[in-house]
Amino acid sequence: METHISCLFPEILAMIFSYLDVRDQGRVAQVCTAWRDASYHKSVWRGVEAKLHLRRANPSLFPSLQARGIRRVQILSLRRSLSYVIQGMPNIESLNLSGCYNLTDNGLGHAFVQEIPSLRVLNLSLCKQITDSSLGRIAQYLKNLEVLELGGCSNITNTGLLLIAWGLHRLKSLNLRSCRHVSDVGIGHLAGMTRSAAEGCLSLEYLTLQDCQKLTDLSLKHISKGLTKLKVLNLSFCGGISDAGMIHLSHMTSLWSLNLRSCDNISDTGIMHLAMGTLRLSGLDVSFCDKIGDQSLAYIAQGLYQLKSLSLCSCHISDDGINRMVRQMHELRTLNIGQCVRITDKGLGLIADHLTQLTGIDLYGCTKITKRGLERITQLPCLKVLNLGLWQMTESEKVR
Repeated sequence: METHISCLFPEILAMIFSYLDVRDQGRVAQVCTAWRDASYHKSVWRGVEAKLHLRRANPSLFPSLQARGIRRVQILSLRRSLSYVIQGMPNIESLNLSGCYNLTDNGLGHAFVQEIPSLRVLNLSLCKQITDSSLGRIAQYLKNLEVLELGGCSNITNTGLLLIAWGLHRLKSLNLRSCRHVSDVGIGHLAGMTRSAAEGCLSLEYLTLQDCQKLTDLSLKHISKGLTKLKVLNLSFCGGISDAGMIHLSHMTSLWSLNLRSCDNISDTGIMHLAMGTLRLSGLDVSFCDKIGDQSLAYIAQGLYQLKSLSLCSCHISDDGINRMVRQMHELRTLNIGQCVRITDKGLGLIADHLTQLTGIDLYGCTKITKRGLERITQLPCLKVLNLGLWQMTESEKVR
């Protein structure tokens, strides 16, 4: 008896189709009726995000998505009303509008006119026309929102954060990158410092404040008091925070990742404050903080020795600092010391001898290392990633 793929049960076909990429899943649906029915099984499309160009009316689009159980949508270009999407997918879970520059408060207002309890994730990054007015709508109708991306929405102000703090109590992740009008007042709203007006987003676990230039150490005080569940905090390029602010962060026991990249006013003293607290950091990035030196590595070894990822690119560290640190950092998996031009083969030897669990190291622009030091590094037993940009062998090394 000849066996053919057409003899397989629909459930088996669906299982096979689930391993295909999205484009091929769409193609197999066009082969025959049996394959179409199997490919439309919801298990095939579990977790898939539909990427759409909304240009002209397509009556079959949303019924087709719903039949396959697709509840995550990314709009690549929006030439129709946003309400067209919301009405077509009443059970939508994730809506990505990142880069839809023509989205306005008016368009969003027409779309969000009633509660959408299923929506958990909303990405409005780079939707530059969006203002606090839209945040009012979001806070009113998207009460179950857990992730809100507002990176590059430069018209958002503290009033918008007050509205978020009033309505979005289940929010776990908030991205405010380059929201230039946000200040300490707005962070206070999020942290519940103005309870008479808003309860706050006290369940926040991930907060990105990158390039929010108006923030000062007062924001860090608000965060440490109110956002006690915070796990990841990105303060990169926040030039207004200083060493004193690190005192506030040093006792946030839930915090496991802190990004201070290009925070010009953070020095060895700030690292000392972090190391003397009760932090259990897994990741720390102080790259391009030009006041960070060898003393910081000594503090890290004393109080932040559980780090698994440490980035020190372009910091003023040397082999001496490496020597002070490596013996205590048994958990370290990733070390980024690119453009640390004082590091030599001696430092690489210390790393090779003691940081035996390293899986990745960045040596981009470390101009004083040679082939001899690299040979030591490449002997690390777990090493998978090695970045050597801007490194060249000398003529004498080539001869060897």
